[in-house]
Amino acid sequence: MSTIHEPTAAVFVHPSALCEAQGVGEGTRVWAFAHVMDGARVGRDCNICDGAFIESGAGIGDRVTVKNGAMVWDGVTVEDDVFLGPGMLFTNDRYPRSGRMLEASKRYRDAANWLTPTTVRRGASIGAGAVIVCGVTIGRFAVVGAGALVTRDVPDYRLVVGRPATPAGWMCACGLPLDDNLTCAECRRGYRLESDTLIPAD
Repeated sequence: MSTIHEPTAAVFVHPSALCEAQGVGEGTRVWAFAHVMDGARVGRDCNICDGAFIESGAGIGDRVTVKNGAMVWDGVTVEDDVFLGPGMLFTNDRYPRSGRMLEASKRYRDAANWLTPTTVRRGASIGAGAVIVCGVTIGRFAVVGAGALVTRDVPDYRLVVGRPATPAGWMCACGLPLDDNLTCAECRRGYRLESDTLIPAD
């Protein structure tokens, strides 16, 4: 039987939240009506906002923001410094059926038959209401636009928008779009393209 994670000076759990996981890092805050299941892993200094859900088997790195209503399922790995926007959701089964249905029950006896992992690399951002179809990798510092439907891998620093999501530019590590010279107008970082891979210039 799972146990409830008691609030400590190092981890804040709102009285209306349900945090069953024991692997929650120091400085993390779990807000009202969020649910972190037993067996989930949440790193240090994260912010798990109202109504978010993190399932057993999901992994969240350090300094991650999980906004209101975001859904993070078993098989999803979120690295450090990621932003998950309000109402965004992952999937983890390409061909879902109710595991209680007779015709599909045999497949659901073993997660290896249906669970398809997804990875979000360090510093990426996923916009409000986006849907991430399982089996993809979202690259470092990539940005998925609000409402996008991601069905394939997103390269490092890439901005993708639409349904299905398609490339719409390049992003700086600081979170702003790059200009035509692959330079950030705000922080002045420069980048270069090598075989369709964006690399910091310095």
